[in-house]
Amino acid sequence: MAEVEIGIGKSGRQGYALEDIVIVPSRRTRDAEDVDLSWRLDAFDFALPLMAAPTDGVVSPATAIEIGRLGGLAVLNLDGLWTRYEDPSPLLAEIGKLEPGVVTLRLQELYAQPVQPELVRAQIGAMRDAGIVSCGAVTPQRAASIADVLLEAELEVLVIQGTAVSAEHVSKGAEPLDLKRFIRQLDIPVVVGGCASYQAALHLMRTGAVGVLVGVGSSDACATRDVLGIGSPLATAIADGAGARTRHLEETGVYVQVIADGRFASGGDIAKAIACGADAVMVGSPLAAADEAPAGGFNWGAAAQHPSLPRGTRVEIERRGSLEEILVGPGHDDGGRTNLFGAVRSAMASCGYATVREFHKAEVMVAPLSLLGDRVRPAEPAGRGS
Repeated sequence: MAEVEIGIGKSGRQGYALEDIVIVPSRRTRDAEDVDLSWRLDAFDFALPLMAAPTDGVVSPATAIEIGRLGGLAVLNLDGLWTRYEDPSPLLAEIGKLEPGVVTLRLQELYAQPVQPELVRAQIGAMRDAGIVSCGAVTPQRAASIADVLLEAELEVLVIQGTAVSAEHVSKGAEPLDLKRFIRQLDIPVVVGGCASYQAALHLMRTGAVGVLVGVGSSDACATRDVLGIGSPLATAIADGAGARTRHLEETGVYVQVIADGRFASGGDIAKAIACGADAVMVGSPLAAADEAPAGGFNWGAAAQHPSLPRGTRVEIERRGSLEEILVGPGHDDGGRTNLFGAVRSAMASCGYATVREFHKAEVMVAPLSLLGDRVRPAEPAGRGS
C-alpha cells in the first residue's frame, strides 16, 4: 500500500475504517438458508462467529449462558466485578445512576477490591455446569499469577487481552510475561490481543495462540486513541491480521483465527469485518442494549477504571430487545442493530458465499461516507469490543 507523506521525513499508510468500505455483490447469489455461519475455535464449534466482549456491563454468568445457548462464545471478565464481589448487581445498578463527573472515580474505587480466587472458580463452574464453553479474560499482567486457579477450575478457553499486547515485552523492572512459554505450558487454548498491525499479529500467532484479537483504539468508550494516540482503522487492521494469518499458515500449516475487536454498530459492520478477513467478531455495546444485560444498558471498557490512567468511560446504550432478538432476530429496527447475524447471513447470500471463510474472498470497495450521497447514520456510543 502506498504511503502518504505527512511532512518532510514522516509518511504513513492510508488506513480505512469499516465505515469507509462497502461489500461489492458478485455475479452469484444464493438462498440465505444455505449460508453456514458456524465457527470453530480449537476443538469447540459455535453456530455464530461471535465472542461477547469481556466487559462487566455485557457478560455475566447468566448472559454468558444465554449467549452460549444462542450459538456464541461469551467471555467473562475474570478481573472484573463478577470475581471481586459475591453479588455485584447493586454495584452495576449504582454505576448506571452515577453523574458523569464521578463515574471514573467510582469505577476506580470499585475495581480496587481484590479478585477473589474462590469467586473465579465459582463463576467458571457456573458456566461449565450450564453446559456452555467456559471462557474468561485476564490482562497480561495477571495471567501468570492466576493460571493455577484457572486450570483448577477447568476453564476451557482463556483470553489474554490488553490495550496493545505484544509477543515481546521489555521491562527493566518486573519480569515480563513470556507469552510463548506461558501459552505452550497451558493445556487450554488461548486467544491473545489486541494488536493492529501485520507484524504484531504475526508475532502473536507464533506464540501458539489459537486466535488473535485485532483492533486497538477503535471504539468510543475506549479512549485509547485520545489518551495514548495509538490505534488503527479497523478495516485495515483486520486485513493486515488476515495477511499475517496467511503467512503463518504457509510457514507452519496452522490456521490461527483472526477475531475483529472494535466498533460494530450494525450487522453490516460485522459483514464488512468478515469480508476484510475476520473469522469472528468480538461484540460489546450492541449486547449491552439487551434486556438481559447486567448493567441495564450501560457499558464501559476494561481500561475505564485504570487506577492511574483511565482510557474510556461509561456509555449508555438504547435498549433494543432480548439477546436473541439482537443476535438472531427477529429484528425490529431499520438500522441493522437487531438480528445482527441474520444481516450477515443475508449479506453473504447476496454475494453468493456459503461459509465465513469463503466470504473472505468478497470484493470490497473504498467508499468513504463523506463521498457518498447516502444517508449517514448517526454516531452511536460504543464500548470496547463493540
